[in-house]
Amino acid sequence: MDNYPTFVDRLEGVVAKQPTKIAVTFLQDGETESSCWSYQQLQSQARAIAASLISRGATGERALLLYQPGTEFVTAFLGCLYAGVVAVPAYPPRANRSIERLLAVVEDAEAKFALTTQDLAVKIAQKFQDQSNLDLQFITTDKISLNLADNWQFPEIDSESLAFLQYTSGSTGKPKGVMVCHRNLLANSTSINQCFEITPEQTIVSWLPPYHDMGLIGSILQPLYVGASLVMMPPVSFLQRPHRWLEAISKYRGTVAGGPNFAYDLCLAQVSLEQKTKLDLSCWELAFSGAEPVRAATINRFSEYFADCGFKSSAFYPCYGMAESTLIITGGSKQVKPIFRDFDRAQLADNLAVNNDTEDMVTLVSSGNNVSGQHLAIVNHDNLQQCADGVIGEIWASSNSIAQGYWQKPELSEYAFAATLPNYPNVKFLRTGDLGFLKDGELFVTGRLKDLIIIRGRNYYPQDIELTVDKAHEAINPGCGAAFAVDMAGEEKL
Repeated sequence: MDNYPTFVDRLEGVVAKQPTKIAVTFLQDGETESSCWSYQQLQSQARAIAASLISRGATGERALLLYQPGTEFVTAFLGCLYAGVVAVPAYPPRANRSIERLLAVVEDAEAKFALTTQDLAVKIAQKFQDQSNLDLQFITTDKISLNLADNWQFPEIDSESLAFLQYTSGSTGKPKGVMVCHRNLLANSTSINQCFEITPEQTIVSWLPPYHDMGLIGSILQPLYVGASLVMMPPVSFLQRPHRWLEAISKYRGTVAGGPNFAYDLCLAQVSLEQKTKLDLSCWELAFSGAEPVRAATINRFSEYFADCGFKSSAFYPCYGMAESTLIITGGSKQVKPIFRDFDRAQLADNLAVNNDTEDMVTLVSSGNNVSGQHLAIVNHDNLQQCADGVIGEIWASSNSIAQGYWQKPELSEYAFAATLPNYPNVKFLRTGDLGFLKDGELFVTGRLKDLIIIRGRNYYPQDIELTVDKAHEAINPGCGAAFAVDMAGEEKL
């Protein structure tokens, strides 16, 4: 466990050791440097924003963060921590996008402040002008004087103080704000560091959205926690030209970079042979993969395609986590290659992971093993009994990383964050909602409980069906299919 009581204390210690070291470099189009800040500059900006927030009586309140990805978001988030303000990261509204989800977040969080940049403030205000029930005070942080940093005083916060609300699951239902306190943030940052083994000398390269846990905790706060350097680019720059991500890794000698499985598939589909000739990926020590099913085929193809660029297959690092656990839940040893295992497809449909060496086998990738100081269990969702090794059930976890619950949702929080098992007295578990099994200490994630399709008593995982459709015909765009169940006459149909 980290010895510092808050993330602010931790960052202050890092700045004191290396004030002039470059902390964050932002590539505005994925290629051109638009800002490059040292740890001391980052600290000064955060303190100035915090002083401004404190002077407005914002301490203890929720503040919406409405920024395009970049250093402004980073300093605003840190400014909230430095002021004892509960940050609420959110996508800024776009001209052609509904703001219904954002309004739901504002209402649920009861946010009184909205932090943004001057160029976005006008556009956002126009979006909100018809919402007479909102009482948001807008603060443009890029216009705050750095001189205010001298007025900053350490806020009255401790390890149990809320750091931010991570809103999740808003696409199909009402957004839920995961309450992450400083203890959670430090505990999970410690776990990530134990898994990734990042040192201050290393560089992280990220295109991941800063509004989500993998981008925020794993790619922004982790290098700051360690004292490493971060190179950021907007997600859209990567999506438009995946080569930019690899180019930045090569240019800045990135040692750690990662994303969901689709990111590696996108590189395979769009990075040309000619572009490969200018890449040197020999520096890439850890390529983490999570947030969606990790595919063995993707790992193998990516490793083979970029081998002549110096990329090593051993760099791949499958892991598993979620916002409710701040981020990471399982991860393997950095020195161990990804672990693949073949299982009988028919037996998996019956919730059993068996290697019968039959013709119809499924290759699954381990998401690593349990992290230090955490209880991990697989539980039968129907009878709430702990499952034996190799039996599929819901993944449950308990540690200092597990968040405090959902903001203003006590009943849902009690269900999701306070589950118990007879073998673990006085331990409260998080029900992840994900399905998986343990085999020889390795966690294999098989799918999402809510997404599971059950037809005539057999289990079908939508990602497996979607992959089959992807490969069915060359005219089908990879990743563009969706498998789900509909209820017809009381029975699920695909």
